[in-house]
Amino acid sequence: MPEFSVPTQLPDWIKDHVALYLESEGKEGHMWDSSVGGGPGPIATLLLAVTGRRSGAARTVPLIYGEVGGNYVVVASRGGSKDNPDWYKNLAANPNVSIRVATNVLDAVARTAEGEEREALWQKMSGIFPPYNTYQEHTDRQIPVVVIEPVTN
Repeated sequence: MPEFSVPTQLPDWIKDHVALYLESEGKEGHMWDSSVGGGPGPIATLLLAVTGRRSGAARTVPLIYGEVGGNYVVVASRGGSKDNPDWYKNLAANPNVSIRVATNVLDAVARTAEGEEREALWQKMSGIFPPYNTYQEHTDRQIPVVVIEPVTN
């Protein structure tokens, strides 16, 4: 499974968020003030570590999440841009991931939700972070909803 690291290719505010999350071992950084992105205020985030599809290097991103039946749900919105985020392309190539949820680190397998499951999870996630609806309005692609299923060792 991929290891966590502070991303070098993302904006400073994201790097700072990941660094705080990692340095505190999840005691800080779990809650993110989403009001800077039009959200409702403090919101729970996880760290997702994926393997780069071309480089093979571990890549870490912070993501807003929801929980359903022991699984974690994230949205590949990329702010409503026309392309899916790189982290989504990476997990499509290799679905074996690691996540840090607050102080817990888990190995997991990711998959894209489809059909009725996707619709139900979209409603849940847009309830957690309403700007997702605006993002969907600004793109022609259907924004993927990803289910992250922890692996029991």
